[in-house]
Amino acid sequence: MSDRRHFLIVLAHPLETSFAASVAAAARETLEANGHSVDLLDLYREDFDPRLSSAERVGYFDSPYDLSGVAGIVTRLRAADGLVLVFPQWWFNFPAILKGFFDRILAPGVAFTHDQAGGRIVPELTNINTLWALTSTGSPWWLVHLYMGNPVRRLLKRGIANFCSKSLNFRMLTLHDMDRATPAKREAHLARVKKSLSAI
Repeated sequence: MSDRRHFLIVLAHPLETSFAASVAAAARETLEANGHSVDLLDLYREDFDPRLSSAERVGYFDSPYDLSGVAGIVTRLRAADGLVLVFPQWWFNFPAILKGFFDRILAPGVAFTHDQAGGRIVPELTNINTLWALTSTGSPWWLVHLYMGNPVRRLLKRGIANFCSKSLNFRMLTLHDMDRATPAKREAHLARVKKSLSAI
């Protein structure tokens, strides 16, 4: 078993009985059984507001940026070594509430800082050494990968992952063709999630 770590699991699904909720529960159970600590952030259950406020947008380049509206969640993210995102893909993209999480939480002073001299972005989410996405999509594999170019993975890998630790462990596990998945296929995917996470 690896060194003990602290994981923030972010769940983005409106239904408490969803398959995503089952995946989040399996992830939490597996990580805790492996000796890690877990903080489950259920965005819907905690009534997270995904809307970037006018004040947040106006002050986006202020230094320091005002994080008071999301301070609690920022504290939870900063306490984590690993981030596990659990969500369905809708329209080949993130649920709106998860996109809002990125907009409001991965803000200046948290995920990055602005280099005022050169205008470049300096990564600051270096406490995160593990970033996993556990997701599902109603579309088959070929449509997501060959036709759409797997946009969700591309954004996570080329975007958010670049703000994390340089030694980041990134992985994405997806159940494709979710709308036609049999109970056996869903159980097999849950088993895959547990087996994969048990190696962390």
